[in-house]
Amino acid sequence: MNDLFTKKPSQIVMYATATCGDCRRATAFFEDNHIDYLRVGVESNEEAEQFVKSVNNGSRIVPTIIFPDGSMMVEPSLKELQEKFSIVG
Repeated sequence: MNDLFTKKPSQIVMYATATCGDCRRATAFFEDNHIDYLRVGVESNEEAEQFVKSVNNGSRIVPTIIFPDGSMMVEPSLKELQEKFSIVG
């Protein structure tokens, strides 16, 4: 994917860490609802970390989820994810 570090990727991209509870919840949501996404770990990827900081005013906040429509969610709740995809919880 050549548009990985952009605000309008060709697929959903979730920037995450392995130890983040919010990241695990978002991962479970995508997988439980069969939503295709690409997970990018920021722990060992300097470019990913810098991109996350660039879209979060200098802060490394995860999960940061970028959507093909140009929208972004940062640390979304389960309800926010359900609303984004019009899924009744």
